[in-house]
Amino acid sequence: MLRRLFVLPLIAVLWSVLGPAQVAAVPAVAVHSARFADGRAVEVVGDPATAATVVVLVPGVDTTAANFDRGLGGVQRRAPAWQARQLAARVAALSTPSSGPVAVVAWLGYHPPRGIKLAAVREDAAASGAAALLQFLRAVTAPRVVLVGHSYGSTVIGRAAARLDTALAGRVTDVVALGSPGMGVDRAADLHTGARIWAGSAAGDWTRRLPGVRILGAGHGTHPTDPAFGALPLPVDGVTGHDGYFVPGTASLDALAAIAIGDLDAAA
Repeated sequence: MLRRLFVLPLIAVLWSVLGPAQVAAVPAVAVHSARFADGRAVEVVGDPATAATVVVLVPGVDTTAANFDRGLGGVQRRAPAWQARQLAARVAALSTPSSGPVAVVAWLGYHPPRGIKLAAVREDAAASGAAALLQFLRAVTAPRVVLVGHSYGSTVIGRAAARLDTALAGRVTDVVALGSPGMGVDRAADLHTGARIWAGSAAGDWTRRLPGVRILGAGHGTHPTDPAFGALPLPVDGVTGHDGYFVPGTASLDALAAIAIGDLDAAA
């Protein structure tokens, strides 16, 4: 069973890029897990080597390898590994024969800021995270890639989207910001990417109260859900608070699954 894990090119790249991993055995549901001693982690649901689409989830502030499975504060809906499994399950439920296989990856290949302090309102961690994410994406062989960033993770994918090279620019088709404090720019057009930009923020999400500005290196720019930003609206009916976007039964989870299988009409 472990042989199935090590033949996955993505896990092999993680080993070489992030360092020696503590890799769990592969369960029957095809979930491939790796947790790294330096605090980084990955959860792969499905087989990225054969997937037509790979969806990469990038988490935000206070996410660590220690809470990657159980969630910050022990709240499961905050756990990136759990979120990846919920999205993969919904993708499976909505898929059609023409959808093609989808793999979902929860990726913690950077060190998010700890707490809502100065580091969280600056973009130093987002810049280094974007560089690591781009390196990771270059090892993904799927013809189509969807990036989903939650909270500060949306700032990371915003920085990454603005730096896609020619090879990646042709494969990253959709970039989704959930509960975003900002993507590091004032308009979607400033990302200079051909990818579709989506944004969703629940009415009770506390990030809505953050100022959508950038001043002297602080702040992350216009909120992506602001009509002036120019993102496509992602439905968020049924989402509660800042961490409910992957909860079964929410419009956001359905929309993310629809984007993953390429059903853009259902995502809107």
